[in-house]
Amino acid sequence: MGIEHASLGVLVLMALLIGPVLYYIRLARQERELYVRRIPGVGAIDEAVGRAAELGRPVSYTSGLTGVGPVLYACLGVLYHVARKAARYKLKLLTPQSDAQVLVVAEDTLRDAYRAEGRLALLDARNNMYLSDEQFAFAAGYMGLMQREAVAATFLFGHFAAESLLLAEAGQQAGAMQVASTISPEQVPFFICTCDYTLIGEELFAAAAYLTREPVQLGSLYGQDRAKLLMFVAIVVGVVIATLNSIYPELQLRNIEDYILRELW
Repeated sequence: MGIEHASLGVLVLMALLIGPVLYYIRLARQERELYVRRIPGVGAIDEAVGRAAELGRPVSYTSGLTGVGPVLYACLGVLYHVARKAARYKLKLLTPQSDAQVLVVAEDTLRDAYRAEGRLALLDARNNMYLSDEQFAFAAGYMGLMQREAVAATFLFGHFAAESLLLAEAGQQAGAMQVASTISPEQVPFFICTCDYTLIGEELFAAAAYLTREPVQLGSLYGQDRAKLLMFVAIVVGVVIATLNSIYPELQLRNIEDYILRELW
C-alpha cells in the first residue's frame, strides 16, 4: 500500500517515528554527547588488532557478499576504524572483496583512514583485492588467502550466506582472533560457534556508530531506538484497549486513529 492510501493515523505514526531520527541527527551534528553503550564485540575489535600488532601478522577484513547499500555503509564505518588502527601500528590489512563496486568504495575508505593517520604512503592498493562474485569461488579464494598470509585477526562484517562457516573456519585454522557481525539471522549460529565475538543483527549498525561517531549513523541509531520504544508503548496501549473492550464492552474505548479522526475532522 502506497503512502497515498495511508490513513491519518498512519501518517501521524510515521511522523512520530521519523521525527526522533531527524532530531538526534541534528543533535549529533551539533556535537552533542549521545551515549551509546559499548557492547563486548566492539571492544574486541581493538583487542584483535592489538593482538595482531603484538604478533606482527596481518589483519583481514571482509564484508562478504554485501552489496552497495545501508549495510555496506555500516560496514565501512567499522572498516575505517580498523584501517586507522592498522595504519597506526603499521600492520598489513587485507580486504578481500566479492563485489567490484564495493572494491572501489572500500578503497576510498581505506585511503581516508590512512590519510587521517598521516600514513598514506603505507597503503598498498594490492591488499584491497577482488576475488570473485561467485559465492563459493570467493570463499575458496578467501580460505587460501588466510592460510598463505597467516593472519592474526579477521573481521567478518556484513551479509553472508552458506559460505559463512567456510570463511570462519579458515580463520580458525590460521589461529586468528575473529570478530563477526551479520544481518543474516540464519548465519549467526555458525559465527557464534567459530568466532571469538559475534555481533548480532542491528549490533552491526551500533558498532559502526559507536566507533566512528559519524553524525548520521549516530543520530539514526539514537532516534531509531527511541522510535522503537514509542512503538512498543503504542502496542501495549493498543493491547490494553482491545482487552478492556473485550472484557467490558460498555466502555467502548476508541483507538488512537479514531480519536485523531474525531478531533481533527
